[in-house]
Amino acid sequence: MEIKELGHLVLYVHDLERSARFYRDVLGWRPIMDDSNRPPNFPAAAFSAPSGRTHHELLLIEVGPEATDIPSGRRVGLYHFGLKVGDSDDELRDALATLQEHGVNVVGASDHTVTHSLYITDPDGNEIELYVDVPGIDWRNDPDLILAPVKPLRL
Repeated sequence: MEIKELGHLVLYVHDLERSARFYRDVLGWRPIMDDSNRPPNFPAAAFSAPSGRTHHELLLIEVGPEATDIPSGRRVGLYHFGLKVGDSDDELRDALATLQEHGVNVVGASDHTVTHSLYITDPDGNEIELYVDVPGIDWRNDPDLILAPVKPLRL
């Protein structure tokens, strides 16, 4: 078997409307299933990226306020998922301005040599990496660049 690409991500959320607003209004995902067209008794929202690459890339399923929060610190499971937001630091600065405008929790900023990244959390504490590929870095011909030491990012 060979995996061809990452298809979609499914997240459990405490409050569907709160999370849908975040992914739609802050991160710019396009809703394809919401209150207007979801099946009865299925508290979920589905989104695709503006590229329209596939039928859905993100599904949120509401589990309610009594569900256990994501534990802090080192644990087994998802650390973060990455979303490419452009191809330049200017686009990453624009993303940062949007995040700040919406009061999003920015938990880090890193220069990975091949990418420049901001780390944020969604309303349920899922960590998300927003990144741009650094122009001119030829990691395909020099794969050691992928393992370069992480440096602080200054935008």
